[in-house]
Amino acid sequence: MDPVLEQVGARLRAARHRAGLTLGELAARTGVSASTVSRLESGKRQASLELLLPLTRQLGVTLDDLVAADAPDPRIRQTTVRRHGLLIVPLTAQHAPVRTYKITYPATTTATLPAERVHDGYEWLYVLHGRLRLRVGGRELVLSRGEAAEFDTRTPHTMAAAGGRPAEVLSIFNEDGARIHTLAVGDGPAAGGSR
Repeated sequence: MDPVLEQVGARLRAARHRAGLTLGELAARTGVSASTVSRLESGKRQASLELLLPLTRQLGVTLDDLVAADAPDPRIRQTTVRRHGLLIVPLTAQHAPVRTYKITYPATTTATLPAERVHDGYEWLYVLHGRLRLRVGGRELVLSRGEAAEFDTRTPHTMAAAGGRPAEVLSIFNEDGARIHTLAVGDGPAAGGSR
């Protein structure tokens, strides 16, 4: 039997339970015998349109609800990006409305931060490991493991690892922020600038 059709019975049973109906109550309301509904739910009876139409109407579900294909593979299969020494690992699908990345900032011995940037977007970040120097709106902070920050990226900002060790950060951007921060060098107008 087709794997999609094998799920019809379980989905029919779940819909009946959500509706709060017993086999007998559903049978009385649809004209389909309780034994037939039971056999459909257990997979012992092949589903047909003649049987399913009155059941779906009574349960308030569609045929598509009963025969929906399996969910797509939820794993994220995007390429890791290296940009200006940063290692950027995508954690959400490319077309997600909000993008999440694990970004590793390399260890640095310089006291100078990269040039501040201003662009459309919004960013949320969370320090997973190490320490992160963040300058936003003229204020400089050092965030440690477990600390978070959020800011409008139209405010001048820059960041780098602190303490001579790499910093690993979980960053969440809206679409504008993701485009600016994750384009590889040479990919477009934002390429070549520092983070």
